[in-house]
Amino acid sequence: MTNKPKDWVFTDPRLQEMKQDYAAYTEEDFKVWKILFERQIVNLPKAASIAYLEGIKEVNFTADKIADFEDVNRRLAESTGWAIQVVPGLIDDDLFFGLMNNKHFCSSTWLRKMEQLDYLEEPDMFHDAFAHMPMLTNQPYVDFLENLSGLALKHIENKWAIEVLSRIYWFTIEFGLIRENGELRIYGAGILSSAGETKYSLSDEPAHYEYDVRRIMNTPYWKDKFQDKYFIIESYEQLYQSLPEIESVLEEMVAEEAK
Repeated sequence: MTNKPKDWVFTDPRLQEMKQDYAAYTEEDFKVWKILFERQIVNLPKAASIAYLEGIKEVNFTADKIADFEDVNRRLAESTGWAIQVVPGLIDDDLFFGLMNNKHFCSSTWLRKMEQLDYLEEPDMFHDAFAHMPMLTNQPYVDFLENLSGLALKHIENKWAIEVLSRIYWFTIEFGLIRENGELRIYGAGILSSAGETKYSLSDEPAHYEYDVRRIMNTPYWKDKFQDKYFIIESYEQLYQSLPEIESVLEEMVAEEAK
């Protein structure tokens, strides 16, 4: 990966050229978006990070209109310079990290059906758009994403290294909490798109730990149920500034595993 130009990902034959076909969304799609949006947005003013609440205004998401990626891209271009890359669903790790290392966030365009409102095997575009895209307006957050992805690409051939780095991604980008004005708030997208986990993550039920790179990198995570622990940052600058420590702990853990 180190010998490739940074933008190699855009010419990789595995990357399909896809666009959001907005005209193809059905009446049911608009209803599903509206239901999901309205039942979660009411939970967020006192639960979500200020960066998210400002971001959802900046990307102009509303209950009555499914997110339009062309509009989102125009707004992000003026904000942090990021863009949305349409993908069919889950893609290979190197493509995923390669796109984010080039300021492109992956999103599907399909929406769950009415009978799938509460559970999905893999994320749909409501999760990708509603939960992730508002945070792409925050500069230190996206700088962290871009550089974490670059670090992953350096170690892309090493499954153990990617597993360890995925723990950082999981406990920050997907399930991270932040302390703002003395209160716990949510910035992790996996929580922001779940009414149940929004309430649970801020309750006294799970454990809450200060952001600790080494501890996170030694902590496996759960994909099929609420987490039993969450890690709290003090600022998005703290995330970005932790990258050198993430790299040094990763190299240490990779060397230990190779013994």
